[in-house]
Amino acid sequence: MPAITDPRRFLEALFTSAVAAADPEKVIAANLPARPKGRTVVVGAGKGAAQMAAAFERHWDGPLSGVIVTRYGYAAPCETIEVLEASHPLPDENGLLASKRLLAEVCGLTADDLVVALVCGGGSALLPSPPPGLTLEDEIAVNRALLASGAPISAMNAVRKHVSMIKGGRLAAAAYPAKVVSLIVSDIPGDDPALVASGPTLADASTREDALTLIERYSLDLPAKVMAWINSPDSAAPSPDDPRFARNEVRLIASASVSLEAAAAEARAAGIDAIILSDAIEGEARDVGGVHAAIAREVAGRGRPFTKPVVVLSGGETTVTIRGKGKGGRNSEFLLALALGIDGAKGVSALAADTDGIDGSEDNAGAFADDTTIARLAAQRLDAAAFLQKNDSWSAFAALGDLFKPGPTGTNVNDFRAILVQ
Repeated sequence: MPAITDPRRFLEALFTSAVAAADPEKVIAANLPARPKGRTVVVGAGKGAAQMAAAFERHWDGPLSGVIVTRYGYAAPCETIEVLEASHPLPDENGLLASKRLLAEVCGLTADDLVVALVCGGGSALLPSPPPGLTLEDEIAVNRALLASGAPISAMNAVRKHVSMIKGGRLAAAAYPAKVVSLIVSDIPGDDPALVASGPTLADASTREDALTLIERYSLDLPAKVMAWINSPDSAAPSPDDPRFARNEVRLIASASVSLEAAAAEARAAGIDAIILSDAIEGEARDVGGVHAAIAREVAGRGRPFTKPVVVLSGGETTVTIRGKGKGGRNSEFLLALALGIDGAKGVSALAADTDGIDGSEDNAGAFADDTTIARLAAQRLDAAAFLQKNDSWSAFAALGDLFKPGPTGTNVNDFRAILVQ
């Protein structure tokens, strides 16, 4: 079997293949809806929404208009569709204005018109739209509490859609009687399209009672005004059987599953066997990192359950319950826990990164680690366990020069993890 002499280059090539499989240029072209009799209006939100909009413009044969919102620094040039930028992961005033623009764009349409919704991960924070009696500050407080709670993305979005006038299918309801075709890039474990960006154009079955249960389960400390709203029948979102959605279509155009298969094919082409554990792994990042480390050690030391050389791939979305005041995201936290678990195991290298190019609030997508990471930190008199305890994984990998910074990718199919064992 071949030896990989440059593990980092190999792992980065797998990441590149995973991202390429979700490239908007490729997946948009394959999923264009039929032209309508009337107008075509494009709306969208997410970290890759501008790239999706640019690709849609290039492939659409006919007139169109529209507006989308993406994260600051993630814009792409469009000829006709207006590109707005707003804050992520916490909403801001520009996001509030963007929500109003999207709602205004779809109002007053007819049954002959078509709304194309370009939706991908990150849209929840980019589309703040507080209900009557609530403010942007209230919605920021909800997002801050959710991000610190350790709740899975499905739970977070079930709460978010009940504190919004645009999420939970409300944008599609505003577009009625126009037909809405949603082109979704999934960053959700399990790929439920109604949960991506809290489903602005799709309804899901979760109720306000479900939201209240989740608030209690994760001990969310929300403003009294927010709790009063969710307890009110007015907070109920449209249901999936709402007749206003009867003609609408949804197309899942990219997902973690497809991207992991692409990475696996890249590895096999290099002569390395590839195993996909799952595309829907959730849980505390440090705990998931520990489990992955145990698998890597078992392969390295005992040749089971997989024979080396092998690359073990996984996706999904882990969470971080914030206990300290450090810097980092879920992928670097996963990787620091993994590094502790593989310390001294020979021939193990790993990359964990967010496919949108940003992990947390810094400028890295994730980081690299190997069986020498902990020893290299110790040589600098740095304590890896202490970094992990205070949620400061970014600082640990920055000290080693091991951060991974590909820049914004234009797509988002969530976490990508690759562990090479030789």
